[in-house]
Amino acid sequence: MPELTVEKSGLALEKKERTTDARLVKVLGPVHIWALGVGIVLVGEFMGWNFTVSKGGTLGSLIACWVVGLLFISLVMVNTEIGSVIPEAGGQYAMAKYLLGPLASFNIGLMLVFEYVMLAAADALVVGAILHSINPEIQSLPFVILTLLSFTYLNYRGVYATLTFNFVITAASFVTIIYLLFATNFYDPSRSILRLAEHGNGLPYGFIGIIAAMQFGVWFFLGIEGTALAAEECRSTGRSLPVGSMVGMISLIIGATLTWFVCSSLIDAGTLGSSVYPLYDAALATGMPIVICVLFLGTILSCLASANGCVNDASRAWFAMSRDKLIPGEFAKVHPKYKTPYRAILFLMPISLAFGYTGLLDQVISFSILSAILVYILMAYMMFKFRRMYPLGYIKRGYVAPWHPIPAIVLLVLSLTTLFGMFFGYWVNLMAGFIFYFLASLWFTLHRYRFLDEDSFLAASEGHWPCPKKY
Repeated sequence: MPELTVEKSGLALEKKERTTDARLVKVLGPVHIWALGVGIVLVGEFMGWNFTVSKGGTLGSLIACWVVGLLFISLVMVNTEIGSVIPEAGGQYAMAKYLLGPLASFNIGLMLVFEYVMLAAADALVVGAILHSINPEIQSLPFVILTLLSFTYLNYRGVYATLTFNFVITAASFVTIIYLLFATNFYDPSRSILRLAEHGNGLPYGFIGIIAAMQFGVWFFLGIEGTALAAEECRSTGRSLPVGSMVGMISLIIGATLTWFVCSSLIDAGTLGSSVYPLYDAALATGMPIVICVLFLGTILSCLASANGCVNDASRAWFAMSRDKLIPGEFAKVHPKYKTPYRAILFLMPISLAFGYTGLLDQVISFSILSAILVYILMAYMMFKFRRMYPLGYIKRGYVAPWHPIPAIVLLVLSLTTLFGMFFGYWVNLMAGFIFYFLASLWFTLHRYRFLDEDSFLAASEGHWPCPKKY
């Protein structure tokens, strides 16, 4: 009997070590959450969104922007309610861990990693393309590599400095959009250089064009859900996550509408639909040197802010999966001095570099969008399950999504519609993505699952995550 007691004590100690040794430091507030969410997303207003014009026309682009905005408002509601009670790294992965089980959480974690790894590669590609546009002799690849290496190092050194820096450059790039608007004298019709009627092409493909445009309309807001990935590092998850996410979403909707209006009024639809950097092209169309310089700086800063946030989010998802033994545990090590998941950060860097090396911007964007949309669909399902397992009043929430189940239904319907829209022009990417995640699921089921310690998989929930109602 004494031996049994000693053995149990040893197991308990081992379990405690597994759940406390790999903890991240709590230093973030609402400002940092805003900087993380908006910093990742704002680059979508400087590039990528304009492919909606080639798919659905000028008017179809605006409709897709607002419809997808409704999708993301619903997503933020769902994401924030569940995320506000799970103070763990991993975001949607951590939610799936408690609500869906190992296989689903493995897939969601992998989708998050590729969503942000691909987005970081796209950001670096745009930086290289802009510099190449200044002088054709400038080779873009060295700048792609330099961008990703720089932010890998910054994230390695600490999350507080990383996201404080992100706040500064994100705020600066957001101001450049407003500056471009006022530089056009939009408030004075007699002096304004905006010509929406001349440059727009309306709705050339009808309703089906709007559906096709929704795929790239996602780019206006893609990544705002990444705020939940920093939950473990928030000083107060129940306050920082809701405030930072909601203010961030408001900022993005305003910025997206202004971006569409200015670009569609300065650039003809044919050119706008294929531009690599639409806001910078809009600045070039003004012919004003100072405006061109400001928007050049804003575009570069937005790409840097996004790449910086993506390195942060991808590494947190990979770290959380490793800590739970869904992938090899070597990536769950926290730096003894900087308190960052440094092995996860370093491991994902060459993967981003590999995708950046391809130079295929729309293909990289498409795989990032596909991964994100699959996560959104699963998030809608998790919201229904979360409310059933933990009804209002049963568990303390930092935020309560209003009008349930309407946000979850809107999220599900619009996510499926966007996925259907990807079929037009990118069906090969769609099938390749499904095959990839299917093969990854097979690998996990047949090979990796046996390494999972089911007793400690949910060990981190002890003390804040009660048993579901009626279980």
